[in-house]
Amino acid sequence: MVRSPLTPQQLDAGKRLGAYLRQARGDRKPAEVALAASISPETLRKIETGRLATPAFTTVAALAAALDVPLELLARICLPEANLQNTG
Repeated sequence: MVRSPLTPQQLDAGKRLGAYLRQARGDRKPAEVALAASISPETLRKIETGRLATPAFTTVAALAAALDVPLELLARICLPEANLQNTG
């Protein structure tokens, strides 16, 4: 199966997500956060640099838990134009 190229909006969302996760990681080492999220440090690096613009939901959820960041916040970063309503 051939994957369609990402849209400019998807690429921008990936950059926003990566920048936020990098900031949320703070002084923690990437390997430490990756281990806590059960992903490889290489995957985390790709997400943080925007090279992996559309990570899997389970990866984003695991990073949210590892960084103690609400998953809804990450959704808002990825989809700022969406009208996401608070369900909690």
